[in-house]
Amino acid sequence: MNIRFYNANILTLEKGFEITQGELWVKGNRIIHVGEVHREKRSYDEAAIVWDREINVEGNLIMPGFKNAHTHSGMTFLRSYTDDLPLHEWLNNSIFPLEAKLTPEDIYYTSKLAILEYLSSGITANFDMYLTPDTIAEASIDCGFRTVQTGAIHDHSQSLEQLECWFRKYNNYHELHSFILGFHAEYTCSKELLMGISELAHTYKSPVFSHNSETLSEVKECINRNYATPTQYFEDLGLFDYGGGGYHCTFVTEDDLHIFKRKGLSFVTCPASNAKLASGIAPVQKAVDMGINVAIGTDGPASNNSLDMFREMYLASVLAKLREKEPTVGKAENILYMATVGSARAMGLNECDTIAEGKLADLIIIDLNDPNMQPLNNIVNNLVYAGNKQNVKLTMVNGRILYENGEYYIGSDIHEIYEKVNQIIRRISA
Repeated sequence: MNIRFYNANILTLEKGFEITQGELWVKGNRIIHVGEVHREKRSYDEAAIVWDREINVEGNLIMPGFKNAHTHSGMTFLRSYTDDLPLHEWLNNSIFPLEAKLTPEDIYYTSKLAILEYLSSGITANFDMYLTPDTIAEASIDCGFRTVQTGAIHDHSQSLEQLECWFRKYNNYHELHSFILGFHAEYTCSKELLMGISELAHTYKSPVFSHNSETLSEVKECINRNYATPTQYFEDLGLFDYGGGGYHCTFVTEDDLHIFKRKGLSFVTCPASNAKLASGIAPVQKAVDMGINVAIGTDGPASNNSLDMFREMYLASVLAKLREKEPTVGKAENILYMATVGSARAMGLNECDTIAEGKLADLIIIDLNDPNMQPLNNIVNNLVYAGNKQNVKLTMVNGRILYENGEYYIGSDIHEIYEKVNQIIRRISA
């Protein structure tokens, strides 16, 4: 479709946080114009373009969509099912036994439920780690949503052969989908398995991602086993020779951060999940100060339990202030950058990280006329400190409007998705 957005405030994030007024034109799946439209340009271009829609933005804000840099979308069936437990007890006694009963079709529908929530939160892409990449890809593509997958392999789930197969299949498979090598965590993977993943990374020159230093006990146990922190251990095995990163990074050390910097790794923080599981507060500001790419993820809906990027941004900011006991850190501009550009770059989505001519049309519209957005003293600060998902008026992915004014356009009946997921948890928990 060809869509003209006019009468808009626009935050491109191309060169800082300046907000300008003008128009944004989308042709197919690309942005072809951003900014003011002079009379000569309008008459020339409009003669050549037939608009399918012309949308008066009414002075609201167009900005890049949020990118959710760490998710387990298929875990929606466990939202609010088992809470208030320590991480390892929660995983081993509650999560893993129930996940073992899931079918690939189950994960198709539970992933679709997550996508609905991403769209209403202004999230235009997610970085997913879960059990059945085939049906996860199917769910995303069917909805028109952008997903980057990474491996969830560990000693008791998936295999090196499957990981390589998915990597080869889902790169250059569909414009909305890609795959990056990954594994669950050090404490669930044998050295032999990790060495096999390292060989794949070198064969395909691929980044590698995993859970990393999420809890203090995880780090201590890794040191006892391997005489190194998880980050140091992974580097020693060559897993980071082509980049990658870590999820959570709650207890990374100063030496670990230097590895992140040297190897060009992404530091993906998940503040709500880490707080709810009482894991700790990640050293986000230290990573920022060192020039490390920092991204934000929600983690899964079983541990968060929300997939709301506004809440993540707020927590990422205030927890950084609390950790450092310094109110000047965790600035809104830095946090907004993490949730958009930083997350996109962690995911390899360099064509939809900002708004610019030639970029993919992954964007959102924020309602500035809601009470929590007024007055307009500082729109960026409003987004991080006062914003919520009710401010999202429209979410566009790859040039298609998938969410607008409370309505979803994903080609599925949302109530059927709700019923399917409720049936799944009733069956599994019976």
